[in-house]
Amino acid sequence: MAYTWEFWTEPAEFLAVAGGYLAREPIVNTVIATVAERTAAETAAGVERDPEISHWYAAARDEAGAIVGVAMRTAPFAPYPMLVQAMPEEAARELARVIHERGERPTAINGFRPAAELVAGELARLGGGAAQIDVHMRLHELRELTAPARPARGTLRPATIEDLDLVAEWFERFRIEADEQAGRDAGEPHHPPVDDVRRRIEAGRIWLWLDESGERVHLTAANSPSFGAARIGPVYTPKEHRGHGYASSAVAAISQLILDEGARPILFTDQANPTSNAIYHALGYRPVVDTVEVVIE
Repeated sequence: MAYTWEFWTEPAEFLAVAGGYLAREPIVNTVIATVAERTAAETAAGVERDPEISHWYAAARDEAGAIVGVAMRTAPFAPYPMLVQAMPEEAARELARVIHERGERPTAINGFRPAAELVAGELARLGGGAAQIDVHMRLHELRELTAPARPARGTLRPATIEDLDLVAEWFERFRIEADEQAGRDAGEPHHPPVDDVRRRIEAGRIWLWLDESGERVHLTAANSPSFGAARIGPVYTPKEHRGHGYASSAVAAISQLILDEGARPILFTDQANPTSNAIYHALGYRPVVDTVEVVIE
């Protein structure tokens, strides 16, 4: 079967066409749905994007015109990876061919197996390179919360603008230390844009755990619900404060908040980090699907 790809640079236009498709599988479509909705809201509010960075959304149609897969390239940091959702194998290969014909040469592909591997493999073939899996992630969903066996001491509160510098620093430290724990090279720093962090704080979607002395010792963030699913992350405790149950208690509290909102809590775990996987499993999170990051060299 032949597949055709349609591209949009405006997220609102993409959502108008593909929103129904995203809504049918809100858990597995969480990343592209969240990014598209958030960026559409920012665009409507007058937030400008960097014109030098690729920013597009795409949908594949079968011969009957039905959408059968979606992808995007919106990351504001090097190597500006593509995100590839589940789709038929030939649609994945066709996406790679279209991207190559557009003159784009992405060196990293994130997404579901086998689609992400197929796109990366075809791009590598077309460009004379080689593709290999660099990161293995797993998406989890919580249906019923199990409270932590040993609740942490202290309190959880929403982050405020006064916490902005610390939150931005911890976002980057989370990325670096996650790579270190998995034995990967963290690569070049790509600090999250401060304006993006500020907007998440203002939306009330970042929380800090304070110990009994009032010191900030942990951060957990969550996206606003998108098509009924709310993705938690990042979850970060500085090394000097680990081992006190802050992550378990914070994630449990925020998971319950999401359930109370009428949404479905979900999160990704790095399969190279058994500690975080054990924490979330104990709270009741269960695997949904595996994802990978494939690099092209």
